Amino acid sequence: MSTIRMKRTTLGVIGLTAAAALSLTGCKNGNEEAGPAQSGSPAAQPSQSSEQPGTPAAPSAGTSGGADGAAPGGAPAGAAKPGQTFKIGEAATVPFTYGSDTKGTIALTVTAVEQGQAADLDALKLGDKVKGMVPYYIRYTVKNAGTTNLEYASVGHIKGLLPDGTEAQGVSVIGKFEKCKDDSLPSGFTGGKTQTNCAIALAPSAQTKVVGAEYWGDPYNNLNDSKSLYWK
Repeated sequence: MSTIRMKRTTLGVIGLTAAAALSLTGCKNGNEEAGPAQSGSPAAQPSQSSEQPGTPAAPSAGTSGGADGAAPGGAPAGAAKPGQTFKIGEAATVPFTYGSDTKGTIALTVTAVEQGQAADLDALKLGDKVKGMVPYYIRYTVKNAGTTNLEYASVGHIKGLLPDGTEAQGVSVIGKFEKCKDDSLPSGFTGGKTQTNCAIALAPSAQTKVVGAEYWGDPYNNLNDSKSLYWK
């Protein structure tokens, strides 16, 4: 288990059907995520960072919010800098690694942060663990900006941000949740192709909103003081 990934730990497995597999989003290597979602009723578990970041700096879009001010080593030209903040709808060029041998470049864009209804969570059978919480749907696009075929890779590591800059609790879903689909990249995902995905973020109450998003996949994962990417 990667020590890097231990910055994100789960609160516990709840609401899982007997046939469902566990989704250990806090214990993956690189950008590797759980396998493709299976059909049937969705199962879910809330997850939350055990190390809440401080309120990120608020540089203007397209500028670096990190002290190092440089793109990660070996990154493609124009790659986003650790700690950089983007406007919602603005693309970030991201060096992407999946598993042990898939490396490429993606253009990652958070396109919307949409408020849902508390009743949406009923389908996930999370019970009192999410009582009073409100789901927000972070919609983002992934474009293959390189030459590597990224088929079947998963682009996750998207979290919601609360007004004080801390992370909103997330939910990992196994199965299909129609309000927020998060699928692996399809077969033949070659240069120029785009897919839209979604991540769930939970506001702790109706009075608190999810106002932005964070990407903390490699190499923006606090290794050597690297920082996440932000959209607001």
